[in-house]
Amino acid sequence: MRLGIGVVGSLTLVFALVPGGGAAAETGYRDGGRDVRILQKRLKELGFPPGKVNGRYGKATRSAVWAFQHANGIRPTARINAATRRALWHPRKLRPLAPGRGRRVEIDLRRQLLVVWKGRKPVLASHISTGANKSYCDHGLCGFARTPTGDHRVTRRIKGWHTGRLGAMYYPAFFVGGVALHGSTSVPNRPASHGCVRIPMHNAKAVYRMAPVGTRVYVRGAAKRR
Repeated sequence: MRLGIGVVGSLTLVFALVPGGGAAAETGYRDGGRDVRILQKRLKELGFPPGKVNGRYGKATRSAVWAFQHANGIRPTARINAATRRALWHPRKLRPLAPGRGRRVEIDLRRQLLVVWKGRKPVLASHISTGANKSYCDHGLCGFARTPTGDHRVTRRIKGWHTGRLGAMYYPAFFVGGVALHGSTSVPNRPASHGCVRIPMHNAKAVYRMAPVGTRVYVRGAAKRR
């Protein structure tokens, strides 16, 4: 089954190819057109929100592609290469990191992936950037940038923007002291925070709504060194 053929710049893209099909031109960041819209619709359908379905491959779509690639064991490049196209038709099943039946948030440090679960069903998966695992001195504070592993719960939340001692956070949900899940304008493809879990801006409100005070937050694994 082929979803569509479109043109991006001078490239003709055979996107969402027949499962197991042959090579096709790749698309990626800053491209646009019908194939990007198809990509966005498929990511949304699979639970990886790409932001607006508008046919423009911007930061929100790129973060969704990174999350999808992480979840499917593909090196995150943001390019829609053959491995990614195949996975869009045959995605790996998301599996929980910890047992549980209620709503919970799981943070996979190794894959830099956040998944919100409702019972046994994943309802949202997002790319994240967690603690950089190195010493820092910033804004007059020094410490070691690590996201604490273990079983936690959301203790408090703040609507909108909040400026903490180490910078601004959008819709933060705190789960260990000053460590929070929060939206950020900078969510690179590597662990880069002081310890918080940075979430792309387009997913921040949704995660906030899904994580009221008391929500379990499971943090597992170890971030890869880059």
